[in-house]
Amino acid sequence: MGLFFSLLANLFKKCDDKPLPIESIFKLPSPIPKFPPGDGFATGVIDLGGLQVCQISTFNKIWSALEGGPDNKGATFYEPSSIPDGFFMLGCYSQPNNRPLFGWILAAKTVTNKSVSSHSSLAKPTDYSLIWSSESKKIKQEGGKCYVWLPTPPEGYKPVGYVVTNSPEKPSVEKIRCVQSEFADAIEVDRWIWGLDKKINTSNINMYETRPKDRGVNALSVSTGSFVVQNVGATADVSLVYCLKNTKNNLMAMPNLSQVEALIQAYSPVIYFHPDEAYFPSSVDWFFQNGALLYEKGKESEPSPIQPDGSNLPQGGSNDDLYWLDLPKDDSSKERVKKGDLAHSCAYFHIKPMFGATFTDIPLWVFYPFNGPARAKVGIFNVSLGKIGEHVGDWEHLTLRVSNFNGELKRVYFSEHSGGQMIDASDIEFENGNKPVAYASLHGHAFYSKPGLVLQGSGSIGIRNDASKGKMMMDTGIAPKVVAAEYLGPVVVEPMWLNYSRKWGPKISYDITNEIKKVRNVLPKLLRGPFDKFVRGLPNELLGEEGPTGPKMKNNWSGDERY
Repeated sequence: MGLFFSLLANLFKKCDDKPLPIESIFKLPSPIPKFPPGDGFATGVIDLGGLQVCQISTFNKIWSALEGGPDNKGATFYEPSSIPDGFFMLGCYSQPNNRPLFGWILAAKTVTNKSVSSHSSLAKPTDYSLIWSSESKKIKQEGGKCYVWLPTPPEGYKPVGYVVTNSPEKPSVEKIRCVQSEFADAIEVDRWIWGLDKKINTSNINMYETRPKDRGVNALSVSTGSFVVQNVGATADVSLVYCLKNTKNNLMAMPNLSQVEALIQAYSPVIYFHPDEAYFPSSVDWFFQNGALLYEKGKESEPSPIQPDGSNLPQGGSNDDLYWLDLPKDDSSKERVKKGDLAHSCAYFHIKPMFGATFTDIPLWVFYPFNGPARAKVGIFNVSLGKIGEHVGDWEHLTLRVSNFNGELKRVYFSEHSGGQMIDASDIEFENGNKPVAYASLHGHAFYSKPGLVLQGSGSIGIRNDASKGKMMMDTGIAPKVVAAEYLGPVVVEPMWLNYSRKWGPKISYDITNEIKKVRNVLPKLLRGPFDKFVRGLPNELLGEEGPTGPKMKNNWSGDERY
């Protein structure tokens, strides 16, 4: 028996000795491509209008917590290394230990610019305040004790990051720089980095990633890559540090069309469809050429065929239900068009600035003529929901987030049902070099980063989102179409259908009660009550056949993916 416990203890010790994910450095599977010549894209430095910034992704480790935070694996704090001559540290970097090291932090340099100010855009702090220390904390830690210092800025300047040390002595004021107030903007908390507990506990200290409060195509706020400390009992005090601001308000760091095409070829995702999928994507042109019809309110008996380029679609206006699209009238053509045509499918790319044009967001849209019926999981039972979930016209998208400093893919947004996720490149699957892999859910077509079942509901009852790697797939880099890049002006001509603001499918109310009754009748009596409660919570768009609006009508067209 003693030998058994000894072996068991050794087994647990080996598990404890297993390297943490953060001890490995993530790199994209293939090198970043060499881009065609341009202006400021992928040159390493971006001018914010008298303040030049560069992105640092090499670090010196300062301290690690070995417990608490996501997955109870702790977090590690770093300071940037290999900062170019003339540039200064703006703050330290932190990341949870549950994923490989893959981060960045901005460093800055003053540029003489009489049109901005007679004062330097950077200044040394006058002092420091100790924000948090691990000195009295009974936690597993590595690298001594941790001390987080907030720089005290001189008048007219703001701090945009902290100094982290393992000494109780205040850091030198030469260690970091504060930025002139006109280069600073408000932040908000983003993903949780670390806290003393396994889950976020507002009664204790918490560290979060930050993101600019003002985000979108026209927003000038610039993410710094730093973190924020939320003190014990604070409701959401993120006023201690700031992000940066692009006061120059230009788009010199954005890629030109040749560089955009290189980005698409390098990073265009590969989409896998479920083995049982029956409704595939097509191009918009194919949908129009194969009998799609335009309806007008009051003239329902006289639908119009749609021109291949969408030139007879009403332009502008709002989603006022005066017009809508539908499948062909005859049953044979209708069923054929419903199934789509993968061979004639393509992805539609929109190129837009993000974070003050220090990043490029590339949403790519995929069109399906038809969204199939939903399926539910009720306990151990899997049931079809009949017509519930069906609608004509289905737009789904992924978004690539690329650094304008070096052209590296940093994150990918997956438009999952009930809210998507922006996922680090270190946490996604790649194929054929640096092409992210996405999985389209069965019938509903939402994109997920991993195969498997995602249940849209609570407990053991919900809408099934099944994703799996079937034989059918779509390489979005084959025959891609850049349909919008407003900052490039007339270089990119938007197709007529992009400015069609009404629904891509009819609004039809069917007998929902009857559809639900059919499902309810096949369930054991024990599950009917929970099922009724689940149905009452279904979103309205799932309870009627109603086509969606097009890409340009979505909030993310001019905004950030996450609000």
